[in-house]
Amino acid sequence: MKILLIEDDSLIAEPLVKALSEHHYVVDVVTDGETGWTLLESFAYDLVLLDVVLPKLDGISLCRKLRSQGNQTPILLLTAQNASTNKVTGLDAGADDYVAKPFNLPELLARIRALLRRGGAALPPLLEWCNLRLDPSLCEVTCNGELVRLTPKEYGLLELFLRNPHRIFSTGALIDHIWSFEETPSEDTIRSHIKGLRQKLKTAGVLNDPVETVYGIGYRLRPEAKPKAAKAPSEQTENDQGENVTTVTVQAGIDSIWA
Repeated sequence: MKILLIEDDSLIAEPLVKALSEHHYVVDVVTDGETGWTLLESFAYDLVLLDVVLPKLDGISLCRKLRSQGNQTPILLLTAQNASTNKVTGLDAGADDYVAKPFNLPELLARIRALLRRGGAALPPLLEWCNLRLDPSLCEVTCNGELVRLTPKEYGLLELFLRNPHRIFSTGALIDHIWSFEETPSEDTIRSHIKGLRQKLKTAGVLNDPVETVYGIGYRLRPEAKPKAAKAPSEQTENDQGENVTTVTVQAGIDSIWA
């Protein structure tokens, strides 16, 4: 999940980025509203953490501008102004939630998870594929109940595939979702991360390889293999010559009608 943090106070931004990164979020940080607007026009984000008092373009004006352009990215306002009138102004401007400074970090993380679920059309709290399970609230991946240790990038790739099971991601799309705009990974870097993810999941005992390569296009979540439906007994019975009994019976009836 990719978050844009627009905050001009480094004493707040730096520890917040550290906490978000530890929870496997990719975070871009800017210190003024105009730069934030430029990034939101250029890149797709899953959530915006937006300070109200900002240079160049304040948070409320930026919020209104985004909504007027049809941008529905979830917005969580961060501000030291705790008066109810300020909360109403922010929510009326199009924000989805409002947290007053100084905020409680566990509560903020819970609100972020709630907004991401809402923005993702009520995504399930647990993401599963065969015997693999990812818990976004704990940032844990398990296989048969045993913890699988992944790097932040490997975790981000796996979560992205599990949340979008029918989408094929090009290398460019993976960069947009998993890497910040300051990072410039090569295609070899992406392949290396995917290879590492596959090896760790295989070692952990995951059934089959969940990451499928679509040659010439990108990567996607491999569809789960479904067990074949059992045939009805009449369909399974064959005569001594290997012919299906139901077919032989029908053919005999047709022959008697013609006779």
